[in-house]
Amino acid sequence: MYALDFGRDTLYTLLLEVRKMFGKVLDALESAGLDIHAIEILQHGEVALHKCFDGDVRYPVYSVTKSVTSAAFAMLCDDGKLSAEMPLAQFLESRYRALLRSGFETLTFERFLTMTAGEFPFRPQGDNWLEQALTLDVDYTDRDFHYSNIPAYLVGAACENAAGGDLMKYLGGRLFEPLGIENVPFQKSPEGHFYGATGMELTVGELARLGQLFLQKGRWQGEQLISEGAVEKALVERSSNGRYGYGYFIRIENGRFSFVGKWGQRCTVYPERDLVVAYFSHQPERKDELAQVVHEAVTGG
Repeated sequence: MYALDFGRDTLYTLLLEVRKMFGKVLDALESAGLDIHAIEILQHGEVALHKCFDGDVRYPVYSVTKSVTSAAFAMLCDDGKLSAEMPLAQFLESRYRALLRSGFETLTFERFLTMTAGEFPFRPQGDNWLEQALTLDVDYTDRDFHYSNIPAYLVGAACENAAGGDLMKYLGGRLFEPLGIENVPFQKSPEGHFYGATGMELTVGELARLGQLFLQKGRWQGEQLISEGAVEKALVERSSNGRYGYGYFIRIENGRFSFVGKWGQRCTVYPERDLVVAYFSHQPERKDELAQVVHEAVTGG
């Protein structure tokens, strides 16, 4: 966390004021009739609000997993094993390369990380997801934004091969343990690869710490877990669906960035406010409304 330039009494008074202010978030959610499981807000690296309504337990974070895959990719870039300009196909097992359709072999990691590698009409099933994904009839010249789990799955599999083994073990000592995160539940594909799109579970505090790490440009308690340059590259808007921008598996909009799960699992970071807001919910129909209510409550409009 940050080392703050405040005296003890000043810091205590500041934290009391901050906690009172962010308590209004809960009032706004109640007024809107929006239920959440848990919420944690960090400002200046300190917990300003922590509330769990169903116990301080892990919940599925769905597509927030993609942002963890982004962190893994960044760390492998720091290790000199990957770069955004490399063709992803180079890091798939050789037995799959004969299956590749024309155009796939030149697609760079960046095309997958930004959801601009084509439109994948596919949901994983069966006992070999890689084979299914690689034999799809996809127009790889299409550079429009098409959200899908397949790009993150392919990046996760390629990252695992680049790391030379189990990607969660690679992340364990390099990312999770320094953040105080242990034994994270996650999903593998039937052929044994880390499923980089979804399937992970976190507590709200663990999710907030991941946001804080990116806010601090990869630095944590005096240690640079991810290089500043790699974090900054991940947070550049490189594609858009017309409603929000997209970096490397991270949503970018109006000066803030977010790790987003499909039904209202979210960590939003406001760099100019030195603020991290993480929450869990299950709002299939009202997730966008939930995000707006929380945003307005923490920013004042």
